[in-house]
Amino acid sequence: MKDGYEKSIGHRLHHAARLQRALAARRLQELGLFPGQETALKLLVESDGRTMTELAAALRVRPPTASKTVGRLSAQGLLERRASDGDARLVRVHLTDEGRTRAGAIDDIWDSLEDVTVAGLDGKDRKRLRKLLRKIEKNLTSQLGIAPEAETEAEDEPEPVDETA
Repeated sequence: MKDGYEKSIGHRLHHAARLQRALAARRLQELGLFPGQETALKLLVESDGRTMTELAAALRVRPPTASKTVGRLSAQGLLERRASDGDARLVRVHLTDEGRTRAGAIDDIWDSLEDVTVAGLDGKDRKRLRKLLRKIEKNLTSQLGIAPEAETEAEDEPEPVDETA
């Protein structure tokens, strides 16, 4: 490698992602959650009453992994499993009131992580970074033969101006 491993983009990207995940884990722990559990809660906020199969697909994990996550969140009183009205063999996962409350607190954590992650970058730099990361994702998904995630129009909206920068 020309500049050495520690100066490579891959290393910097990997290291930054690990640090961001570690900070996320610390902040989620304050809510009594482990990384990955917040995503399950947020998915159920979007569409409560998903089946285990639907939840596993949305989380991009195998059904046993989703079942373990649901079991742990159920034990905390954040989710409950209920038989479907039309088919008692079909189990649907629903948020409890406490689960809905915790899911709301997750947004604050994600917002604070975003603020810490991009502190010191102005709106133009943030937009450029998002575009560069999407390009990197596209390159990697192409090599892996994975369909890229659908892009949302919101990603291309202008960044709010940071008055403090």
